[in-house]
Order: sequence, then C-alpha cells, then structure tokens
Amino acid sequence: MSVAARIALAAAAGFAFGSIPFAVIVSRVFFRTDIRQHGSGNPGATNVFRTFGPPAGIAVLVLDAAKGAAAVATARWLLAGIAERPYDWGMVVASLAAIAGHSFSPFIGFRGGKGVATAAGAVAVLMPAGFAVLLATFVSVLVIGRMVSLGSVTLALEFPALVLLLYGDRTALVAFGFAAGALVLWRHRANVRRILRGEEPRIGTAARGDAA
Repeated sequence: MSVAARIALAAAAGFAFGSIPFAVIVSRVFFRTDIRQHGSGNPGATNVFRTFGPPAGIAVLVLDAAKGAAAVATARWLLAGIAERPYDWGMVVASLAAIAGHSFSPFIGFRGGKGVATAAGAVAVLMPAGFAVLLATFVSVLVIGRMVSLGSVTLALEFPALVLLLYGDRTALVAFGFAAGALVLWRHRANVRRILRGEEPRIGTAARGDAA
C-alpha cells in the first residue's frame, strides 16, 4: 500500500473515531434525553457535567479523549515503517481528522463539541511530554479561574509555543500545534467574548457556553 493511501486511511479512521457523539449517546442511554436540549446545548463533556453531574461528565470526557488517542494509535499502526517526515504528517492528519469529526459529527447534523478533550487524547499519544505540560496548565487555570473555557483557551494559546519549544525541528508537529490551537480558539470565540465581558459562567453556575 502506498504512503498516500496509508495516510488517507489514517485520516478516515481518525474522522470516524472523532465523529462518535458520546455526549449524545450517554445522555440518551442513561438519562433518556438529548444533551443538546439542556444547558448550553453543546454536545460536549462540560455540558454533560453541568447537566447530569460529575460521573456522567467525566465518563464523556474520558470517552472523547479516547477518540483522539484511538485515532493516533490507529495512524501509528497504519504508518509503521515509513520515513519520519510522512509519518509525522500522517499522524497530524489523523489527529486533526479526529478533532474535526468531533466538532462536525455527521451523526448529529455535522455539529458537535469543541474538540478540546479529543485533541487532548491525540496529544497524549502523539507528544506525551507536551501533554503533561498542558495538563498542568489546564488544572492550574481551572483551580484559579474556575472556568473550563478559560483553561481551554489558555491551552490553545500555549500549545503552538510549546510545540515549537519541544518539537521545533519537526515541521508537521509544529503545523499541528498552530492548526489545533487556532481551531480550538475559533470554536471558543463566543466564550472568549464572554470572558472579556466578565460574563462567562464559572464552575457551579448556570452555563451559556461550554468548552469541551
């Protein structure tokens, strides 16, 4: 199989994994309702957490992260044995496909969550050292600011610089850092406006927007 065909398969698998709408599945199976009809209407882990409680929210968070991890793991298997440069690009394409699948799932009308958990799962497998730094940043911002969206936006700004620092000699990973950061920021543009106006809900308050 050609390298291009392997990368195409990795992208298709990544999108397929990413498009599984776990927030909707969990809400329908365990709560007999659709998460899109509650809270902010966002089919992501944060809205599930606020609507149905921590166990359900954490379960969706883990499942959404697993989609990103599965996409990268599958790409690693498909691309085993090829040169580093196309290998890196294949892994990046699979990661971005998983994030896109989560954000624009064909199973729920090409809508979806904001991609943070799925991106985190992909990064955990693709660049574990970077993931550890990002996780520490997110937890710190969450504890201090008590806003999930603020943590997500902070990661989106930090990620490109972190990738440049840790993997600056690998063009594909640097491109991924900037692309993923830009996508997360764009998906959180409404949250950013509310943060700047001081209107973004904190943990424990009613939500008008979500981060996952």
